[in-house]
Amino acid sequence: MEHKPEPSTVADDPRARDLLRRAFEATARWPKDFKGFTADLTVNVNGKETSGPVIVKGPREVSVQLSDGETQKWAQEQLSMIAVHRGPRSFEESDGKYSLTMEEDGHPFGTKLVIHGSNSFYRIKDNRITQINRKMAHPGMSPFAFTINVEESAITQDQKNLTTKYTVYYYSPTDGKLTNVESFTDTHVRVGSSDLPATRRIITYEDGQVVVKSLIFKNHKLL
Repeated sequence: MEHKPEPSTVADDPRARDLLRRAFEATARWPKDFKGFTADLTVNVNGKETSGPVIVKGPREVSVQLSDGETQKWAQEQLSMIAVHRGPRSFEESDGKYSLTMEEDGHPFGTKLVIHGSNSFYRIKDNRITQINRKMAHPGMSPFAFTINVEESAITQDQKNLTTKYTVYYYSPTDGKLTNVESFTDTHVRVGSSDLPATRRIITYEDGQVVVKSLIFKNHKLL
């Protein structure tokens, strides 16, 4: 999801900007000349499998062809989210466009870094974003909030951090009530100079039961 900066009167802290810039630059992304990829996808939802081809060119250019319409829509959303997070972009195009401040509060996940004007704050430790906190409100939708805890990451061939396991806690920003939890586990495959998705497993709670979903990508080809 994109966030347009809102006017902020908070003075930017150069130390916070440097801290977030270093974490941003240490995060794995697809190369600047990345044109996309194709792959064969198999989705498994609690044992029900469906397969088909995918084409990923960017966050808004994702094609998934599966026989089940609902599963296809969900898989397309997952790939779009991956493309948003992994797509090439500069720090100035991302969180660098906001006013940034920081606070050392002794938290196990590191320094609190506030992104003013985006209803967000991160935590950063060892040049890695370890936690993301955000409140969202869109026209026609109930406001919601989430916290992402980054639990594990790998080091790529380019010596960049690539998240492999994280958990998302969704809650109401009005009363703080927890609404859902999703646990993500990712693996990747190196194709050319890009680390592409190989597998994704998501454990969530839907319709009164725990649901396990997996995406398995094979036969990757760069465009």
